[in-house]
Amino acid sequence: MASHIERRKFLAALGGVAASWPLAARAQQPERMRRVGVLIGLTADDPESLVRVGALLQALQQMGWTDARNIRIEYRWGSADAERIHKHAAELVALAPDVILAAGTPTVSALQQMTRTSTNTASLLGTSTASSRAKSLPICPCRRRPNTSW
Repeated sequence: MASHIERRKFLAALGGVAASWPLAARAQQPERMRRVGVLIGLTADDPESLVRVGALLQALQQMGWTDARNIRIEYRWGSADAERIHKHAAELVALAPDVILAAGTPTVSALQQMTRTSTNTASLLGTSTASSRAKSLPICPCRRRPNTSW
């Protein structure tokens, strides 16, 4: 009789463990890789571009974001060419990143034409003209830490 009761306890415990496996598997899923689009109107090897990208990566690192670990950054370079900037802006919008960062008035203008309601767009601006354009852009949630939902 005692072995029968022990068998029931064992089967009940086994059933409880088996039922909890799907919950444990879901809890261990890796966090979704966040995507950031970056549109800079200069060339990739321009000293100002290098400074901007370095500052961006450093700031993201300080907030817990690391490229290729928990965030993927898509860069596009406009090379001071309006047609190229518009082409790259369209590419970034089509990728549907979580946020697009734009550096400079021409890039902000190009993105503004395409992102009235779709993607979160933040701007890295240095002029008063660009700053006035940025007031109409959505606010970037990029101050959030990696383990928070956007």
